[in-house]
Parts: sequence; structure tokens; C-alpha cells
Amino acid sequence: MRKLFRSRVVGATFVVLALVLSACGSGDDGPKDGTTIEIASFGFGESEILGEIYKQALEANGYTVNHQIQVGPREVLKPALESGEVHFVPEYVGSALEAGFGIEPSADADETRDKLIDAYESAGIAVLELAPAEDKNTFVVTKALADELGLSKVSDLSKVDGLVLGGPPECPERPRCQLGLEDVYGLEIAEFKALDAGGSLTVAALNGGEIDAGLFFTTYLFIDEFLALEDDEGLQPAENIVPVVSQEILDEYGSDFEDLINDVSAKITTAKLIEMNERFFAPEDADVIARDFLVENGFIDA
Repeated sequence: MRKLFRSRVVGATFVVLALVLSACGSGDDGPKDGTTIEIASFGFGESEILGEIYKQALEANGYTVNHQIQVGPREVLKPALESGEVHFVPEYVGSALEAGFGIEPSADADETRDKLIDAYESAGIAVLELAPAEDKNTFVVTKALADELGLSKVSDLSKVDGLVLGGPPECPERPRCQLGLEDVYGLEIAEFKALDAGGSLTVAALNGGEIDAGLFFTTYLFIDEFLALEDDEGLQPAENIVPVVSQEILDEYGSDFEDLINDVSAKITTAKLIEMNERFFAPEDADVIARDFLVENGFIDA
């Protein structure tokens, strides 16, 4: 890949963007009066693309939307969602349940979603339909290191002397990241380097030999020089994309709003996420990638 990466600013505070004009859409209704819908995305490219997809689909149908991009981790977005500063987050069902509420997810996406619905109910947050797309954590090594040590699965990392792990800053506290490697796989992490979630910092650190293994996402596997290790102990749960939305917003705008979001989600597949991520790292802008997806699937006019 190819080392063409755009510089991204990942903030722990909200960056309020200027409201853009609505895209030409296939919706028949004119502009809708009501609350401006605040969508926020996590601090990595795929989440920004997803936020743009939902934003532009809503704008094309007359809703007023603001997208706060690359805001930060769940520790920032979940409180903002519950307080009403944010109304809509494209989430990952397993991580939302476990990191957000400390509840064990499973490989069954529907069961995990049901648990997330129950967990969010008292906060006035609705969990909409799952997208077919799933994006799990995965640990990668360079193909050179894999060949040298005979690595093919996560448990093989025990062969690495003085294992150095790289990932997002929250990784050491996450049960599906460093904690899981230690507790489930029994690995000894000699050093952790705070980088990013499979982005340019992690790629550079792997290629430069600064880390032995890095946290990636399964939808980033177009990066040719790395090998994703098999999760042979089943550390990672279901991670389908799922919109979580303020119940007040759903009540205000009604079933047409919810149906539109669910229709958009139904078209987001894992294969499409991989393709869109590859374009993002080419690099292309998230808003352009999102618009192409919506045109291709008939949600907005070309």
C-alpha cells in the first residue's frame, strides 16, 4: 500500500464542522423542520466514511445534519451520545456492548444486538438494524517476520522474544486488545507503543521494525505486506456495523427516518467496506467515497 496516507487530526474534543448544503437526492420530500442531527464518528477512516454515508443519505431526504469527524474513542462518544451532545453514532455491536457497558458479547450478532438494546434503553438510546458488514479486530505482523518465525495464528506470537505490540492508546485496557492477548492467549507483552487503529502510524511502525505486531481491522486486509494472524482462541466477538441513535430524534422524525437508516445499513457489506477503506488510504476523501456508495445503491442521484 503502499504508503500513501493522508495526515489526519484525531481529537478528543468535538470539532464542529460548517454545515454543508444538502446533496441532490432521490427523496421526494423537501427540507424538514426540526433538530439538527449530530452524527459523530470515531477516530479512524472507516468510521468517518460510515458517518458520511448516513449524513449524506439523510441530507438527500431533507434532514439537516452535522457530522463531527474523527472525534475520538468510545470513551468520548458514548458519554456525548447519552448527554445529547451527539444524536447518532455508527457503532460496532460487540465493542459497543463490551467496552461501553462491560457486558460480554458473543459471536452471535443478533444476540449481541439484543443485549445492546437492553443496555442502552435506560439512557434513551435506540439500537437500529445491523448492517451485513462486520469489522473485527485482528492482529497483524509483517510477512517477513511471519516467514522468519513461522507465524500464522495469534498463539504463535509466543515465539516472538520480547514482544512489542502497537495499537490505539486505549488498547492496553481493552479486553479484545492487549488484555485479551494476555488473559486469553497467555502472551507476555514486553512493551506497548501507543499508535493508532491500523492507520499510518501502525503501518510505519510495522514496516520500520518498531513493533512486532499491530492491531488492525479485518476490513483493512488489502494492505499487502502484512499477514493477519488467525484468531485461534476466538478472542473477537461479532462486530457488525450498527447505528445507535437518540430515541428523542427517532420520536421527532418518525418511522421514515428509521426506515431510511435501516435501508442504508442493509447495503453496507464487508466487501464494500474493504473497497471503501482501500480508496480512503489511496488517498481519497471520505465524503467522495460515501457519495459514490449512495449513488451506486440508488439513495442519491448521480
